[in-house]
Amino acid sequence: MPDKEYKTDAVMVEIIGNLMMSIAEETCLSIIKSAYSTNIKERRDVSSAVVGPDGSLVAQADYLPMHLNAFLTFVPYIYEHYERSAIQPGDMFIGNDPYHGGGNHLPDIVVAEPVFGGGKIIGWIVNMAHHSDIGGMVPGSTSSYAESLFQEGIRIPVIRICNGGKLNEDVKNLLLGNTRARVERDGDLTAQISSNHVGARRMREAYQKYGDNLIACLDELEKYSERRLRAVIKDVPDGTYSYTDFIDDAGENHPEPLQVAVDITVHGDSLTFDFTRTCKQIKAPMNVSYNTLLACCFYSLKVLFGADIPATSGIFRVFDVVAPKGSLVNPIDPAPLGLTINSAQRIPDVIFGALAKVARERVVAGCNSTCQTTVFTCEDPTRPGSSLICHEAIAGGSGASCHADGLSAVQVHMTNTSNMPVEALETEFPIILIRKYALRKDSGGAGRYRGGLGIHREFQVMRDGISLKATGDRQVYAPYGLEGGHPGECGSFYRCYEGVTTRMPSKSTGNAMRKGEIVIANTPGAGGFGDPLLRETQKVLEDVENDYVSLEKARSEYGVVIHPLPQGGYALDDAATQALRASMRANAQSK
Repeated sequence: MPDKEYKTDAVMVEIIGNLMMSIAEETCLSIIKSAYSTNIKERRDVSSAVVGPDGSLVAQADYLPMHLNAFLTFVPYIYEHYERSAIQPGDMFIGNDPYHGGGNHLPDIVVAEPVFGGGKIIGWIVNMAHHSDIGGMVPGSTSSYAESLFQEGIRIPVIRICNGGKLNEDVKNLLLGNTRARVERDGDLTAQISSNHVGARRMREAYQKYGDNLIACLDELEKYSERRLRAVIKDVPDGTYSYTDFIDDAGENHPEPLQVAVDITVHGDSLTFDFTRTCKQIKAPMNVSYNTLLACCFYSLKVLFGADIPATSGIFRVFDVVAPKGSLVNPIDPAPLGLTINSAQRIPDVIFGALAKVARERVVAGCNSTCQTTVFTCEDPTRPGSSLICHEAIAGGSGASCHADGLSAVQVHMTNTSNMPVEALETEFPIILIRKYALRKDSGGAGRYRGGLGIHREFQVMRDGISLKATGDRQVYAPYGLEGGHPGECGSFYRCYEGVTTRMPSKSTGNAMRKGEIVIANTPGAGGFGDPLLRETQKVLEDVENDYVSLEKARSEYGVVIHPLPQGGYALDDAATQALRASMRANAQSK
């Protein structure tokens, strides 16, 4: 805050808040439009934010909630290690170490630029992007077999990448010397650096217009977020709300299930998330850094109690987090974090499950809650010494609510990346052909409101010498239903060659592929909400007509009898449906 007090009002705070959001959005779009890799320009695995002069979050572009952690911690970490007086206009900082102010895992590279006005820092522009390779034991960097963070790529401490407006070529060359895709990394890093200049220019323009009133409004915006959230939490009955779920496994390193459990204690207008019952950290890349845990709690509260509340650091003042050091959600450096998204996705699920009754109007049933990923790699025939790295995260189902069916074929919770267009994939990576891309019939959990459907995607390998990493979750523990809704279908991986189909584990790396081999990725659906026998029969008929639900599931799950017509189409048998539903209800009551 400035030394003198400035008058603010609700209208001015709203204007400034929206202006900061537009700056964050423009910065992010600038990266997307200028990046080299499909992972950023097509999948949009990138985020940006405006951070206040003291390091507090002011606005985040609506991309990936998972990236909140760096926007909350990166600038404070800079201040811990650099004197403010030594930070000059044109400086820019870079880092990726999750244990020291960076992102969620090493491929997430953060770049931050201070913005000056009136001779002082008035804010920061920060962005984070997922890079397809930053070294490590395998192409793509993240391996399901990693036992230490040191195996997952280069660790970048928070250092200057630019000094007084001049690029530090030595630092850049060090980073490019530790990647298998040098040209792509060079292009993506340049996009991140250049786009920060765009955001910084916009913020300077705002300061020229509003002066120190701008900084005062940023502070008031955080207070507003806090007040709004506390007002909602105050209406939640005091008490402790608990839920437990499981991650399938952590690959070959740890084939046993991993417990994720939360006890949420509401006390007045604040609450505490206690993850003491969550399992201990493991020697496998499924650990979740403490900063990522904070981001998961932030996201969950905002979704359940205030979707329109500005995403600022004010939200963090409303809750505390208890997570024992050495646990899965607060591991000790250098525990590996490469596949952290698959564990982080389970955190909102348990929070939603715990608060399902007190946040009924906003909660959704269990979602696909994984980041089912395929990474096909091989030597780049056009650039000797480099690798082609085809990285894709495939969407799944979103849970139903008390108002509506769940969405199909979407990313959920902490990830929000876009669909990879088939045309873009096959053009940039001719080593792969997409044979089929469709919704999975019957994958959405039955309920008065049906869960969203997962995806069936088939890849054909077009040459020998290709390696595959295939990782996901919810392939054993299904997405839960709520209030009598049924769970969604689990996901799976298969490989098919010369008529033989083999089930793959949920997490594997280094699979040697043969020309002509088919890889099938089935992503999880999502849980239903409410008694399936209360679903409108017309909606079940429409689901059958749209190929979302089979005739068999319509009968066995919903008690709806539908007959195919000789001339095509389907007909609802009302009398048979009423009789079947009456019988199913009677059987349920007798048990």
